[in-house]
Amino acid sequence: MRFSYTKSTLMFAALLMGFFSVSWTHAATPADSACPALLQQNVLRLQDEKPQSLCQYAGKVVVVVNTASFCGFTPQYEGLEALHAKYKDQGLVVLGFPSNDFSQETGSNKQIADFCENTFGVKFPMFTKTSVTGKDASPLFKQLSAKTGTTPKWNFYKYVISRNGQSVESFNSMTDPKSRSFVREIEKQLASK
Repeated sequence: MRFSYTKSTLMFAALLMGFFSVSWTHAATPADSACPALLQQNVLRLQDEKPQSLCQYAGKVVVVVNTASFCGFTPQYEGLEALHAKYKDQGLVVLGFPSNDFSQETGSNKQIADFCENTFGVKFPMFTKTSVTGKDASPLFKQLSAKTGTTPKWNFYKYVISRNGQSVESFNSMTDPKSRSFVREIEKQLASK
């Protein structure tokens, strides 16, 4: 059997195919539309180095902090864990990113995980060693720096991300997790729906 197509039939078919391909390629999935661009990335979990999507934290107030085991600010782990425990049921999550950018995190991922858990009882999510400054900075830290106009100057630099991912406030290493200004920003973001 032989088929013959007219020029108008072929044009209609091409138009129809173009319509459907545009519809399929540009349709956002519900997960994508609910996840802020800032969180649309995968990182490796510290405990087992398995990939994790940061989209699982969409809709939460997120504190991102670059950490180090051998720093004068390392005791801030305790305050960060206390904040995480106190506010997690209200929608807060603290995300820790160990970094050796300031030469104070020389251990392996396993050593870092053991140190955080055994020394400070850290239960908030931690991720594998990450670069947070310069050309090698992770995409997350590049975006945080772009949104706030400031990069981490040292360990325990903190970023508070609003529930919708549109607002980001930065706090330097000297800002203790229990400081009024830091807690006030977290509570303000938690109150926003």
